[in-house]
Amino acid sequence: MTKIKLIALDLDDTLLRTDLTISRRAKNAIWKAVEQGTAVTLATGRMFSSALPYALELGLNLPLITYQGALVKYADGRVISQSPIPLATARSLAGFLLPLGYHLNVYINDELYMEKDTPEARKYAASNKVPIHFVEDLQGAIKAEPLKMLVIAEEPRIDTLAEKLRREFNGLGFVKSRADYLEINDLGATKGQALEKLAQSLGLVKDQVMAVGDSMNDFDMIKYAGWGIAMHNAVPEVKAAAQYVTRNNDDDGVAEAIEKYVLY
Repeated sequence: MTKIKLIALDLDDTLLRTDLTISRRAKNAIWKAVEQGTAVTLATGRMFSSALPYALELGLNLPLITYQGALVKYADGRVISQSPIPLATARSLAGFLLPLGYHLNVYINDELYMEKDTPEARKYAASNKVPIHFVEDLQGAIKAEPLKMLVIAEEPRIDTLAEKLRREFNGLGFVKSRADYLEINDLGATKGQALEKLAQSLGLVKDQVMAVGDSMNDFDMIKYAGWGIAMHNAVPEVKAAAQYVTRNNDDDGVAEAIEKYVLY
């Protein structure tokens, strides 16, 4: 077995338990891996500001893969890469979605913008622990290139919308991070592409990389990594792409995977 030198961990429903905390066992496994010389980073759809507290809690010193890969940035603020949505495309997309009544999040300069104070808005802000900037005209408020846009709706509406958007906006990527979340990014912004570039910058090949995740936004990094690990609570497509299915996020699945394949 090739020695694993880089681990990329999704946050929600993977490293984080349902209560949005990291277990002591998972922390210890990560710290032991780092002591052995294995680099560890986070690969999340979350905002950088939302992922940063977890990185600081773990003492990680690699660039964090955030916004699905649209922003790769060190905890100290150094930006490695950005792949935002082009401004005209973002404004056109908002103009398409808002009249249809969809709840839309727009992320500009690591700040979150919404148009209406809804239950979805409050639930999202609480789970991500970030402030919201409410604006009367969300389309008009898009004055710089967003790192990401996010639609929140019931799963049947999300699935129908995704197919429609793929036809109308073929320069963008659309992927579900949860049953009710449709993540929208530039095509160059995926976790897999960001992880591959990070590994290459460290002089590593994919067989030295482990990626752990649960949702379709984790699919391409699971496929890329030599050691793709799916959570027990992962969607079927991610499980099928993985080399190993570990326990669920409330039963120390991340710790089990690191203990099994990295620690020695």
